[in-house]
Amino acid sequence: MAQTTSTQTPAIHRAGTNMRPSPDGIANASFLVESLVEGSENGGLTAMRCALEPGVMTRWHTHPHGQILYVLSGIGLAERFGGPAEELRAGDCISFAPNERHRHGAAPEHDFSYISIQAAQDGSAVTWLEE
Repeated sequence: MAQTTSTQTPAIHRAGTNMRPSPDGIANASFLVESLVEGSENGGLTAMRCALEPGVMTRWHTHPHGQILYVLSGIGLAERFGGPAEELRAGDCISFAPNERHRHGAAPEHDFSYISIQAAQDGSAVTWLEE
């Protein structure tokens, strides 16, 4: 079997090089977001690292192709619409179905950081709903 070689330099994202405040209005307070993979670079797939201070919770939202959260540190909460809040800890992974209404954030007395992975559709990976 013939091997193919790529002449492209591998894309390496250096930690902390793209940290920015979250967009206004998507949570009850601003948090830090670091884009790891942009949808235009990878066929619509996006990934980001988020760091939230205690008590910061996103608004209800959906993702057209679902979402995966992998917890890096701290203690967080995830809530599916109509269901109970579930505690999340470092190493936990939770997935949300396409268009499933949910929210997530830091527990009241704990920082919380995670990586989120989601795919875009028609240029958008998320639809923000009511507060």
